Amino acid sequence: MKIVKFLSLSAVILMAVVITSGVIDTKVMGYDVAATIQESGYKVGDVATDFSLKNIDGKMVSLSDYKQAKGFIVIFTCNHCPYSVAYEDRIIAIDKKYKELGYPVIAINPNDTETYPADSYENMIVRAREKGFTFPYLFDEGQKIYPQYGATKTPHVYLLKKEGPRNVVRYIGAIDDNHKDASKVKNHFLEDALQALLNNKKIENTYTRAIGCSIK
Repeated sequence: MKIVKFLSLSAVILMAVVITSGVIDTKVMGYDVAATIQESGYKVGDVATDFSLKNIDGKMVSLSDYKQAKGFIVIFTCNHCPYSVAYEDRIIAIDKKYKELGYPVIAINPNDTETYPADSYENMIVRAREKGFTFPYLFDEGQKIYPQYGATKTPHVYLLKKEGPRNVVRYIGAIDDNHKDASKVKNHFLEDALQALLNNKKIENTYTRAIGCSIK
């Protein structure tokens, strides 16, 4: 009994170290952290329903608008979160690279604007123009879409693959393993998953823990 309790406590400590370090590692001393995490919303293999959300140009955007796409990189992000800001340049680079290969980025701001005025629709327009976003930046008005996905953080990634008329979830989690310094990234989780899909190979890590600000 003492051995079991010790192992359980060790597992909790290991998870805490991974979560608070800001660096994601799905394997810690052989312990698969990602496999222990359960979240509401979509799981890998689920079919994501389409949506219609307002873009910063005032137009409504749906996944069905992208007739030639092979899939989508849906990223829940926002203006105020330092984690989201840290990833903006990387998201732009990913969009430029992979939309040409059939996987465009679709960014969605899920936050309540009364709680976070900096995330208002008007401020979304300003931020997108300042940074030169190359992708749609959609406003989840009424916060109806992010709960369907189960997103809890910004940024939080959902990689979808088109399979006939369906958009199937193939990866959920983080963009990479170092939000602080792009030059020190060791694991490019999202890009690895994208490359696997493009090469018709199995995605090794289908789920990682998203590190960021809580959606409110």
